Parts: sequence; structure tokens; C-alpha cells
Amino acid sequence: MIMKKYLLIIMALLLAVMYMGTVATAAEKEEAKKASVSSANVFNRLLKKEKTKNAAPADDGIHDVANDGTHVLQPPLIAYEGLPSSDFGNYVDWVKSLNAGMLKPRYDRFDPKVEPLVMDLDIVREVKASVPDVVFPHKPHTQWLHCSNCHPKIFIPQRNANVINMSAILLGQKCGVCHGKVSFPITTKSCKMCHSKEKPKDWKPPQSEASLKTPWR
Repeated sequence: MIMKKYLLIIMALLLAVMYMGTVATAAEKEEAKKASVSSANVFNRLLKKEKTKNAAPADDGIHDVANDGTHVLQPPLIAYEGLPSSDFGNYVDWVKSLNAGMLKPRYDRFDPKVEPLVMDLDIVREVKASVPDVVFPHKPHTQWLHCSNCHPKIFIPQRNANVINMSAILLGQKCGVCHGKVSFPITTKSCKMCHSKEKPKDWKPPQSEASLKTPWR
């Protein structure tokens, strides 16, 4: 009888240990899930308004505060002083500043005499929704950056080879690799900067393949 009692106690303890292990595993999985999500670019994924306009690098939630270099960077409010203003993003009209000669990007970090390879080519991406289509201007981008910054790792230079949507951008992918970090952030006010080509007056939303095969009667 006593032996049976001890066996029951041991079994209860084993079950308790197993249960605790299960809980711990579930907790670990949840932590791992949070860690994988936190690695994404989440600083403006919900289009939240910034608490501080053009905060210093150590306070903007983007730069690594543990890096000594973050604390020696020039604060934006000082760096942007005198540049043409804008109503959205980081409140600077970068293209106007560039065209006015107020900014002179260095095309090669080793040789300041290297001239940029500027491509004056606009790419229009049709949007299925009723919002205006997207126009991507290569010119201002190639005035700042060499082609290899985007091609082919971020964007495959081939027609219909890139799937781009707002979810990916807000998670720091595609256009979001730069926009929101080193270029103007994605906010509700900046939508018109990319969605700039109005739909034709006779535009109608495209129907799905299923709707075309079996139209509603």
C-alpha cells in the first residue's frame, strides 16, 4: 500500500515536470517568434507618427545606441538646416536640394572624382487598386547611388520579375530597405510621392480569373 502511494507521488511529480517542460517549450517558442518578428523593420510599419521630429541618431529608434559612431553623427536638425523643406517624411525636399546643387553625393567612397552614372528612366508600376499607379524615377536615385545598390539583390532588373507590395515595404523589404531608414519614411502624407500617376478616367478594377471564367449572373 505504501509502495503504491509512493508510485502515485512519483508519477504525479513526473507529470508535473513534463507539464512544466511543455509550458517552458511553448514560452520559448513564443520568445523565438517575437525575436524573429522584432528583426524586421518595424519602426513605421503601422504608420505611427514620430514622437520627435527628426530625432537625433541615438533617439530615433533606428541607429544602434551601443555603437559609439551613433553618438558622433550630426543631428538631423543641424544637418538639414537651410535645405528646402517638405511636408512629409523627414521634412526635407531631397530632390530639390540635389538639383539646386546644395548636396553633392560622393559616388565613390575612395575616389571623389568619379562621376555618377545617371539614368533618366521612369518605371511605371500599375496598381490593381483604385489608388494612382506608382512611378519610380531612376534619375534622382542614380544621382545618389550606384546601380549595384539595388540590382540584382533587391530588385531583379527584368520586367515582371519583382513582386512589390506595401506589406513588404513596411517590413523593410524592397523599397523599404532604404525608405524609412536613410530616405523619407513611408507615411500617409508621402503616399503621393510614389503613387503619382492617376488612373485613366475609364479605368475599372481588374476581375479575377475566376470571375472571368464564371461571371456573376
